[in-house]
Amino acid sequence: MNDIYESIASLRRRGEKAVLATIVSTRGSAPRKESAKMLVLADGKIIGTIGGGAIEHQAYQEALKLIEGNESRLAHYELTNADASLEGMTCGGIVDVFLEPIKPLPSLIIFGGGHISFFLARIAKMVDFRLTIIDDRPEFANPERFPEADETIAEDIASAMKRLEINGSSYIVIVTRGHQKDEQVLEWAVTTPAGYIGMIGSKRKIKTSFTYLLSKGITQEQLDRVHSPIGLAIGAETPEELAVAIMAEIIQVRHSMAEIKP
Repeated sequence: MNDIYESIASLRRRGEKAVLATIVSTRGSAPRKESAKMLVLADGKIIGTIGGGAIEHQAYQEALKLIEGNESRLAHYELTNADASLEGMTCGGIVDVFLEPIKPLPSLIIFGGGHISFFLARIAKMVDFRLTIIDDRPEFANPERFPEADETIAEDIASAMKRLEINGSSYIVIVTRGHQKDEQVLEWAVTTPAGYIGMIGSKRKIKTSFTYLLSKGITQEQLDRVHSPIGLAIGAETPEELAVAIMAEIIQVRHSMAEIKP
């Protein structure tokens, strides 16, 4: 059981998906009792067991179908007399299995360790994001300034970007100290599968940046993914208020993504 829980935590941190199958009720002869678990990974591997045989095979096949979705389901399986014979039982049994997709832990990657990031990091940890802070200045990207961060990267932005693994559960916030650095990050970010990309800036700055990136071969479709000006329009002015507006927008996107049907 501990192997299953540890694997779930590791999968979520790595941005990978799986399905957890748990026996919730049995009637008659069944291969395992309630609470038995099996974790089905996207590559087809399994950890744990709900008893093997016909029921486990059916649950396994169903789990593979659910991995890319967001919906859980309760599956009802019946051991026929033939199945029961193969399992060494004298009669068939009925098993209900709850199949639950394991979603990756959302990851918030903040480029820039300034005032907005300082407050945004604290809110992000409160709402269960894995947090990475990136700044080329060590005094702005370190565990002392961001104790809630899972990772702080103090190095050249181009080098830092190469180290990142981005997936659909990644949320990228661009709030660096300079116009050119923002463009550098944005040019890279729009080529990733990130679920959210937001960049701070005035409408004039955004227009200038977008025009420049279009001239470099970035498409309008890629730029249309960018939330900029960043954050919900709540009239935010201070760094604290801007952090709230940004996180509110990220939460809105996270829930809208969760509602997408497979």
